[in-house]
Amino acid sequence: MANILITGMSGTGKSTLLAELAGRGYETVDTDLDGWAINNALWDEERMSNLLDRPGDRIISGTVENQGKFYDRFSHVILLSAPLDTMLERIAKRTDNPYGKSEEQQAEIRHYTETVEPLLRKGTDLELSGLLPVKELADTVEELLNSEN
Repeated sequence: MANILITGMSGTGKSTLLAELAGRGYETVDTDLDGWAINNALWDEERMSNLLDRPGDRIISGTVENQGKFYDRFSHVILLSAPLDTMLERIAKRTDNPYGKSEEQQAEIRHYTETVEPLLRKGTDLELSGLLPVKELADTVEELLNSEN
């Protein structure tokens, strides 16, 4: 059984990578959706614990304040990163998530990239570039899953 977390700033490609992995038949959970996060800042700890306790392989995506409490429950914690300009450009073009469209939210993203991303980097065991083709990123995650089984 392997649980993999893909974390990173908005616009790095987490949702796109998760969609590719779901298309390959893997169980995926985007914690930005369906009430996984309380006030968009903390995972619902009981719900996340229940998910991680279930048998099977899964890939989870998200970035919240309390994710570090669960790092020991993941086989791998992957930071997906991209240059700030790339992230802001992607956010401006996306249609499936309204976050990051306003000047205020863009300022938050800049701030979080400076302050939060370095903390994420310290807690992860692998950093992948969100500039790589999504199929190549998915291949890497798939190899990690296969190495755990």
